[in-house]
Amino acid sequence: MPTIAVLGTLNTKGEEHAFVADLIRQRGHTALLIDVGLLAAPTCRPDITREQVATAAGLDLAALVARRDRGAAVAAMALAAPVLVAQLAAEGRIDGIISLGGGGGTAIGTAAMRALPVGFPKLMVSTLASGNTAQYVGVKDIVMFPSIVDVAGLNRISRQIFTRAAGAICGMVEARPQPAPDKPIIVASMFGNTTACVEHARKILEVAGYEVLVFHATGTGGRTMESLIETGLVAGVLDITTTEWADELVGGVLSAGPTRLEAAARHGVPAIVTPGCLDMVNFHGPETVPAKFQGRNFYAHNPQVTLMRTSPDECAQLGKILTEKLNLSTAPVTVLLPLRALSVISAPGQKFHDPDADAALFTALKTHLRRDIPVIELDCTVNDTAFAAACAQALLKNIATAKQP
Repeated sequence: MPTIAVLGTLNTKGEEHAFVADLIRQRGHTALLIDVGLLAAPTCRPDITREQVATAAGLDLAALVARRDRGAAVAAMALAAPVLVAQLAAEGRIDGIISLGGGGGTAIGTAAMRALPVGFPKLMVSTLASGNTAQYVGVKDIVMFPSIVDVAGLNRISRQIFTRAAGAICGMVEARPQPAPDKPIIVASMFGNTTACVEHARKILEVAGYEVLVFHATGTGGRTMESLIETGLVAGVLDITTTEWADELVGGVLSAGPTRLEAAARHGVPAIVTPGCLDMVNFHGPETVPAKFQGRNFYAHNPQVTLMRTSPDECAQLGKILTEKLNLSTAPVTVLLPLRALSVISAPGQKFHDPDADAALFTALKTHLRRDIPVIELDCTVNDTAFAAACAQALLKNIATAKQP
């Protein structure tokens, strides 16, 4: 019988969590109530007390309570809850987790959920679920479920929401995915403007016996891919689309942060890297583009996405940044340069075609790259089948080299 953790601040939201726990039991599952409240007594009986949560992380609960500081209490439980929940999952004592909360409850609940592996059922009913949830979700598969009304008692709206949420977490636990294929994993980065390249390379790598996981280079995608590389489960990296660095440098909306490209380099994972889509910086609608970029070359990808062409100076900086990351590599890595276009829209005759900017990028890459890292230049676009095949074959070669004693 599956067990679902029902985690929350039972001092302020005990009634609501107890309601959800009862619904879970009615579906034939076990509910494990976990209290992460601090400043008042719980209003329902927990299965795991706040004292047990604190002990799991070595926290001094009495000292926290004595401070009477709500912010400190939330911060402390946001550190302790992940430790306890990860331990429960590792021991096979829970099969899913649900939590209900406002600001503090969401911070604690999602912190606990981020400590659990991808694929483990996680559902957060939150007053914040309709806004920007990136800080709560991180790189994990947390389902953010809007509470509509505040998590403050049971009423005609909250009963509906909590009932559906309880059904959702039960359904997630009941759904049993097929076992993963026993194949080595390659991760790949892709954008709409590099889809043809990645798809062709993926087919070659799959024929060679690999499972290829493709990540959308939208900031979150890059961070997720890097986090998976760090787990040690990845045999190789097909980093076709490094566009997130353009957003990080210039100030676009799809940055993956300043450590993008470091995971494979630092963890000794064979890779190939190309400057795919470094010709563009991403913004939302045209009204969101900062005034300082007035007069630049723009392309309306769709009503919600506006692309800006990177300048020669920006491209030179990007080339240097990429080499700084690649020069950290401890495993075989190869750089491949598509000399005719970095994306669909920078090909000859297209809106972002700018040979001077491309040349600045390529020159910086070749100038600053460590001398033992190979550079392959091909007179084609990033989406030509010849370029995709060269990327796949270079990666297979690097993987084979890394396996040699």
